[in-house]
Amino acid sequence: MSRKNYIFTSESVSEGHPDKVCDRISDAILDALLTEDALARVACETFATTNRVVIGGEVGLTDQDKLAKYMAAIPDIARACIKDIGYEQDKFHHATCEITNLLHEQSAHIAQGVTGGGDRDEGAGDQGIMFGYATNETDALMPAPIQFSHAILRRLAEVRKDGTEPLLRPDAKSQLSVRYEDGKPVGVSSIVLSTQHADDRQTSADIRAIVEPYILEVLPDGWVTEDTEWWVNPTGTFVIGGPDGDAGLTGRKIIVDTYGGAAPHGGGAFSGKDPTKVDRSAAYAARYLAKNVVAAGMAERCTIQLSYAIGVARPLSIYADLHGTGALDPVQIERAIPKVMDLTPRGIRTHLDLNRPIYARTAAYGHFGRAPDADGGFSWERTDLADALQKAI
Repeated sequence: MSRKNYIFTSESVSEGHPDKVCDRISDAILDALLTEDALARVACETFATTNRVVIGGEVGLTDQDKLAKYMAAIPDIARACIKDIGYEQDKFHHATCEITNLLHEQSAHIAQGVTGGGDRDEGAGDQGIMFGYATNETDALMPAPIQFSHAILRRLAEVRKDGTEPLLRPDAKSQLSVRYEDGKPVGVSSIVLSTQHADDRQTSADIRAIVEPYILEVLPDGWVTEDTEWWVNPTGTFVIGGPDGDAGLTGRKIIVDTYGGAAPHGGGAFSGKDPTKVDRSAAYAARYLAKNVVAAGMAERCTIQLSYAIGVARPLSIYADLHGTGALDPVQIERAIPKVMDLTPRGIRTHLDLNRPIYARTAAYGHFGRAPDADGGFSWERTDLADALQKAI
């Protein structure tokens, strides 16, 4: 029997965190290439440190002769990302940091297993396992600790960028310890918020005075009490931040990107990967399926696992876990899923319309728990499969 009363903690990091700067650049490059070629194959990694950004990986285009043309634009894409995030520090500035582009042509040996032809359907871009999760403890069907950790940082980014709080800077982390009673979130036992700021004369108390109203605005009423512990900039001064203070790398915040540790993770990062890579697209599909199971009222919580082999189109296995919260046998869910969604890489991309430039916006504040956009962004957050799942049982 699962525990009903406990404290669970998740963290988020802001768009200015060094790793998230790298995720943003990688996904912006992916978007730029998909804008030019909807069938582009991209595996883009970014590294950032003091006054330097290095970009590497593989690119495959329908017309590979155009690769050099597109590569010339890469430094400008990276600088635009850094500028939008807000970095204008002496040792990390969008206008002066050195950009090195080492992207090159995709391996033919990888391409042969992924690109369909003849009687062979398009295969998965790699082997691996992918997980999706949903829970009815929040309106977004996400775990509360990670959902509200994201919300705090998004709100602080808004007031930083619109000029309301000019003393805040881009690099930040949040962490919430949420108290559960009878399996439902009811309050916050501790709040940790570390944010870069403008002046080394500002104390932790000064920073708390700035951020506390926005944190209280974001959290549900009654969740913060006199017993809640606050740890705002607990080490004191945090003026040197971003890649100047710590190196960043694409794909190092995979738990932040997903469920904050409340659900399993297959280990594959998302950012910089085109949707033929099942690390990304199948994880989105698994979230979509799990969310629709919960939205359909079949369970209060649902985990879906998918597995793939490189070059093989169909998933090797489908696993469902309702965590004892549903009246159905999970096997019924497993049998229903292939009836309502084609889980080949091509099928996922078609169903969720993933061959479009919708990825830079996912690079910070979570790939899940976001409202679907009118242009198809976050399509995996729709709940339009719930009726079909019910009928397929």
